[in-house]
Amino acid sequence: MLKQGHCFSCIYITLMFTAMPSELILESARMLADWGMKIAFAESATAGRLAAEFSLAPQSGAILEGGVVCYDAEVKQRLLGLDKAFIERYTPESAEVTEAIARGLQKHFSANILVGITGLTTPGGSESEDKPVGTIFIHAIINGRSVPLRQVFEGQPEEIVIKAIDRVAQLIVDELKKASNYSCNY
Repeated sequence: MLKQGHCFSCIYITLMFTAMPSELILESARMLADWGMKIAFAESATAGRLAAEFSLAPQSGAILEGGVVCYDAEVKQRLLGLDKAFIERYTPESAEVTEAIARGLQKHFSANILVGITGLTTPGGSESEDKPVGTIFIHAIINGRSVPLRQVFEGQPEEIVIKAIDRVAQLIVDELKKASNYSCNY
């Protein structure tokens, strides 16, 4: 029986979430809110953590429309409309499937930014010499314009996920700045 003050899991969870969200998430959330934009996610490799990070931003109610966790290939098929043969041809962790899951969000969300993310955070997927563990595929559709990204991260699975989440936030910041030389003093 645990006594008050002896819940180590609670301490771990508290410590784990006190530093969240990252400065990149906060910056991208501010920019999205300033622009009156909404975002939605199709998450495989990050399994919902990307949307969770954005939900912690003060602007979350104004910017976060929702998301789909599509870790399993069958979810990609049922909810996002991907064909089984298409997934098998390119593998669940590929640029092609990542773009397709981002596009599949259009059936469920009307957000200005749709983000798909797949990748390999642990061994046992479709890793190869050209696609090692740590390879992450991101595909953002920003007001109808596609922005694909492939990056390889080093570290343990959680580190890879956290780095991938920050990379999505950085991509949003970079693309919005490019779109109209966005600048604000925060």
